[in-house]
Amino acid sequence: MKIITDPRCTEYVARGHPERPQRISATVELLKSQNKLPLTWSTPGAADDAALLRAHSPAHLEQIQNAFDFDADTPAYPGIADHARRSAGGALEALECAKRGEASFSLMRPPGHHATRDRAMGFCYFNSIAVAALAARAGGCERVAVFDFDVHHGNGTEDILLDIPGCCFISIHQHPAYPGTGLANRGRNCFNFPVAPRTPRAEYRAVLSKAVETLRKFRPDMVAVSAGFDAYSHDPLADGTLEAEDFHWLGESIRKMQAPAFSILEGGYSTALPELILAYLTGVNS
Repeated sequence: MKIITDPRCTEYVARGHPERPQRISATVELLKSQNKLPLTWSTPGAADDAALLRAHSPAHLEQIQNAFDFDADTPAYPGIADHARRSAGGALEALECAKRGEASFSLMRPPGHHATRDRAMGFCYFNSIAVAALAARAGGCERVAVFDFDVHHGNGTEDILLDIPGCCFISIHQHPAYPGTGLANRGRNCFNFPVAPRTPRAEYRAVLSKAVETLRKFRPDMVAVSAGFDAYSHDPLADGTLEAEDFHWLGESIRKMQAPAFSILEGGYSTALPELILAYLTGVNS
């Protein structure tokens, strides 16, 4: 399995912000010290305008390049355009790995699934998973599915992929919760599985199983996973009830799709994040 990361993504920080550099640095430390999973490592390039413009408007690219504080959660960090381009580039490299039959995980920040075609929000600037999904379509994949198990609805991914031929978006998320969307299905290709706060773990797992079955029925020839780990029972930003074993099961479920697949990091803000990621990757590679 290949881990795609870049130490430069730990260079920006805002005091007290939950989307902090240690999410990456602590995970890299654990992955390099463990011996359960054979890993290779690579550093992504930056996504170019052509790739980004499949998912975003020219005005949005200009806004990110000349960043302002988009909201209280999404500040204008110095160099954020370059960081966001490299994060999208990590998703694109993960896609190329999947095309070659190689399992991969893009361990980058910032995350992306809240960024819409025209708006940065919720810690997200460019929508890396949508950029990669649309690149897959442009590269000849006929049926591309985005599977998003972050505890927060991937509103930006839905916004970008809504009714795009050959694309399917599936999200399992807490509702009510930020950003307040995802209560019902949208269009012909966006399938939402809302879960109430503090839903018992077995019930949450049953909803995940229904979403996995929806993914299977779509018969994708490429699966792009928005891997958020904030549905964990001790995550500070939500009221999920999942444990490490559930993320391992999710990884196994993706592997059993028998379709090329890749994953990128979205949310996950507990100190257990490195262990949760390792559990998921072990499932993917089992």
